[in-house]
Amino acid sequence: MKSVFTTGEAADVCKVSQQTIIRCFDSGRLKGFRVPGSRFRRIPREALIAFMKDNGIPSDALDSGKSRILVVDDDPEIVELFVDVLERDGRFEVKTAATGYDAGIMTHEFIPDLIILDYMLPDINGNVVCKTIRSNPAFERTKIIIVSGVVNQDEIDDLLRAGADEFVKKPFNIEKLIERIGQLLGV
Repeated sequence: MKSVFTTGEAADVCKVSQQTIIRCFDSGRLKGFRVPGSRFRRIPREALIAFMKDNGIPSDALDSGKSRILVVDDDPEIVELFVDVLERDGRFEVKTAATGYDAGIMTHEFIPDLIILDYMLPDINGNVVCKTIRSNPAFERTKIIIVSGVVNQDEIDDLLRAGADEFVKKPFNIEKLIERIGQLLGV
């Protein structure tokens, strides 16, 4: 999966002229960077995705057109359930991680549209992962659903303040959860 685009490649993906991409870059509407010591511009994948979403440009040329979901849970049965149900749905491309550390790496590589995040991970708890993701502007559009058996309302409130879009208590109704994922992603 390509992570950085030239202005010509971005123009092809967006189906606009290279000059349009250059103007948007130079005006600050399209984020990116200049190659040191040259006049060449480069656009990171997440910046191109944000630009496309902001301007109503379909992302089908960029990827499969499916919404990307990262499932972060250390319980293999829960992970298998999510992967099975989400992939069978057909609207989603799914990747998984079992730790907060792996979730961080996968978030940067996969650029998920939505993260289903277990609160109690073996190495770190979900609100730290949530805060870390929310501190990076590249992931401001990424939706986060925390899944946990936690019932303490103060902890739930802390998770929502940390940046979670939704809290779902275990055990959960998988059909209702898939419906909510569709609503959050607008698919």
